[in-house]
Amino acid sequence: MASNPPAACCASGFKHQGTPLGETKDINGVNTYIATPKDNKNPDKAIIFLTDIFGIFSNAQLLADEFANNGYLTVLPDLFQGDQISVSDMESGKADLPAWLPKHQPANVEPVVESTIKYVRETLGVKKVGAVGYCFGGKYVVRYLKPGQIDVGYSAHPSFVTHEELGAIKGPFSIAAAEVDQIFTTQLRHESEETLIKTAEPWQINLFSGVSHGFAVRADLSDPKQKWAKEQAFCQAIAWFNQHLVTEKSNL
Repeated sequence: MASNPPAACCASGFKHQGTPLGETKDINGVNTYIATPKDNKNPDKAIIFLTDIFGIFSNAQLLADEFANNGYLTVLPDLFQGDQISVSDMESGKADLPAWLPKHQPANVEPVVESTIKYVRETLGVKKVGAVGYCFGGKYVVRYLKPGQIDVGYSAHPSFVTHEELGAIKGPFSIAAAEVDQIFTTQLRHESEETLIKTAEPWQINLFSGVSHGFAVRADLSDPKQKWAKEQAFCQAIAWFNQHLVTEKSNL
């Protein structure tokens, strides 16, 4: 494994404050949150946002809005078809991952990812597609980082990724990693470096000290260290897409 399966730390974290500004639509039977850049209503580049186990909730929506604020149409599908882990269950300790995970394997999730890619490319006419994956969603960024599907990928603290999946990527891939992470451990991070080198694709792993799994989407923003790491992980994603989704692709 390049990263371990989701664990208890996936169901922890903090809810962020703010009002999401995007809109929610039914796209081919999938509840989908869409954040559109104010100054670019018909973008030729977009980002597909693949979530952690909480699905479409405020933290993810606010991040999607920030990608839109940076010029990227951002499309966030409900990977779990209404069966996400609820924040209230997380807060009360009722989240039961061992019972939940078998219902959300690739056979269940991939149709949603594929439908979203088709919508972005064919219905919206987007030419270049990036994807971000937080925790659970990171696996599917890796699996679809191939020509005609996802062109450029980014993941923060990915879970459930196999070495075979990581070794098969066909596009630039960036990872934001936490110092304390039972899923994307130090050993697995180093093994992933070796795997990524062999792909001959552009890659990047940034390691953030003093934070744990989930920090890029569920950090405690009252803690300056966590707040800084979350913001810098987002900046990492934007810089990666600006370079590989915009600059390099436009020069081809």
